[in-house]
Amino acid sequence: MNSNVNFQELETDRLHLRWLVDADWPMILYLRSDKEVNKFVKRKSAETKEKALAFIAKTINDVNKGQLYQWCISTKSSPTMIGNICLWNFSQDYKTAEMGYDLSPEFQGQGIMNEAMKAVLYFGFNTLHLDKIEAFTNYQNESSKRLLLKNRFIWNGQRNDPEDMENMIFEIFKENYRSNTSVPDITLNNNPL
Repeated sequence: MNSNVNFQELETDRLHLRWLVDADWPMILYLRSDKEVNKFVKRKSAETKEKALAFIAKTINDVNKGQLYQWCISTKSSPTMIGNICLWNFSQDYKTAEMGYDLSPEFQGQGIMNEAMKAVLYFGFNTLHLDKIEAFTNYQNESSKRLLLKNRFIWNGQRNDPEDMENMIFEIFKENYRSNTSVPDITLNNNPL
């Protein structure tokens, strides 16, 4: 990761992508334990308030160490967390990162994750100067696949996820992003840690 780049909050027309705080623990608990949200994801569940707070502390520590960028998604009309999106799993040369995301079901189907993804792609390619961003999604998760394709990701059928053979790997390269994407209407807000 570019160690000269501090975490930055992002704003879009409708969204505020912000820093994770302890008060977000109820949504972290929900997103990491709800069966519907995790139907296509294999990860450790946060089954208690204490585990959700421990996840938040670890995430903040990883952001401070420059190993992760994670944004809480909230609407501009309410600071309440409704989902999150991140860039993580950076390559050794910091030219490739993996994108992860989840959103409370009551906010799905409204273009919210599409708007958040556009902002994070812009940040990844133009601020972090990544060459490639990858996303891993379950082959049955049609909504996630549509979202990735809509944002110019391409399925790489030559690669498999060794940790989950049901995952498909999608990727977008800087050249494809720049040649096929108009600049989103976002604001970068410096938030030094």
